Amino acid sequence: MALLALLGARAIHGRETAVDFVAEVRSECRFLNGTQQVRYLRRFAYNGQQFVHFDSDLGYFVADTEFGEPDAKYWNSDEEFIQRLKAEVERFCRHNYDVFESSMPQRRLKPSVRLYASKTVDPKKPHRLTCNVNGFYPYGITVRWFKNGLEDPGVVSSELLQNGDWTAQIMVLLSTTIQHGDIFICEVEHISLEQPIRLEWKLQASESARNKMVTGIVGFVLGGIFITIGLVFYLKNKKGTRQFIDCAPEEANFMN
Repeated sequence: MALLALLGARAIHGRETAVDFVAEVRSECRFLNGTQQVRYLRRFAYNGQQFVHFDSDLGYFVADTEFGEPDAKYWNSDEEFIQRLKAEVERFCRHNYDVFESSMPQRRLKPSVRLYASKTVDPKKPHRLTCNVNGFYPYGITVRWFKNGLEDPGVVSSELLQNGDWTAQIMVLLSTTIQHGDIFICEVEHISLEQPIRLEWKLQASESARNKMVTGIVGFVLGGIFITIGLVFYLKNKKGTRQFIDCAPEEANFMN
């Protein structure tokens, strides 16, 4: 049916059919957080160029090029065909996912955790702290931020992103004002961990402040060294200077 639609569409547009051509129909399943959210795509391509596709999230065909508009319009008018494609989410995607999962050994991969903050010079302005959790499997995970020992609910989490190797990553952002002495902790709970990972972050002295402090210390030390050397030379010169004695009065008269 897809091949006939391809040939019919090209004849309508009056284009010359290539001697050698490739028609592709590809089904694709996208899983978010296991099978909680499943998206089914059916893609149609001619000579490597996709011209129309079905998206289960939308529930209808979408034309990717002018060439695919007649096919999208025709297939969208076929309610029975559309319902069959919507059913592929369960029949094809979720079914095959469960079969694959049951045939694979149960893996538990530990996450790696990294913390970083947006560069803000003024500590009174809001900072954005990011806890990046990567490389974990299975996908169930809990990430929380704590400020000075209390959980901070004001966080924003990214969608769970699959890495392509059956592991996943997620970023949890905290926007907050920070004062010197505040301590923030990102806590990660996962089935692969015997106990939660807890990484600490706190505001460090600015680079300029550290440079000024180092410069001051170096200047103080060098100043002390120069003062010591000058004092040593002064005492040495004072000790080696000859003392002149005035002539006696009679010797002064004789000389005159």
